Amino acid sequence: MKLIASLTSPYVRKVRIVMAEKKLDYQMQIENVWAADTVMQEFNPLGKVPCLITEDDNRLFDSRVIAEYVDTLSPVSQLIPKTGRDRAAAKCWEALADGTLDAAITIVKEQQRPAAQQSQEWIDRQYGKIHAAIKAMEEDLGTKSFCMGVNFSLADVAVGCVLGYLDFRFPHIDWRAESPNLARLFTKLSQRQSFIDTEPPKQ
Repeated sequence: MKLIASLTSPYVRKVRIVMAEKKLDYQMQIENVWAADTVMQEFNPLGKVPCLITEDDNRLFDSRVIAEYVDTLSPVSQLIPKTGRDRAAAKCWEALADGTLDAAITIVKEQQRPAAQQSQEWIDRQYGKIHAAIKAMEEDLGTKSFCMGVNFSLADVAVGCVLGYLDFRFPHIDWRAESPNLARLFTKLSQRQSFIDTEPPKQ
């Protein structure tokens, strides 16, 4: 398998952590989707990472699709419950985490535009989503060991990638101050080898 990736994308990091937890081997090809000479659309018509090229040369894109597929490839570390309410709950955690990342990346890209073209109202709206999502995650996690209870799952991978991305791109957001449950979880996740090995490069 080959993963078309960026070292700073939190969506790519989610897939890389899942593959590490599943003990799967793959090649990684780095692609800058924002470069003028990017060839990303040859892999994904939407021009986004990650994209997984399977052994039979199929292209899978969107981190949620890839994570779900990869979880079926090995019995090691089942990350997504098979059926029922637990499966829906894990996928809901992932959707909330990905939505938070969508808002964060929207801010990053908006602030890269010329100052006269930026919309502070739009930026503030995205910050509102981030703070609301962090509050919801904090309350839903509560005193549980992991997002889904006692077992590490895709929910924890997704949430860990959000918190890591906030530290990476938004160090001014002191999410730990009002989210002790998330802070506790993130400290524990950060000690896992899969998280250590996928930390984004220092700016």
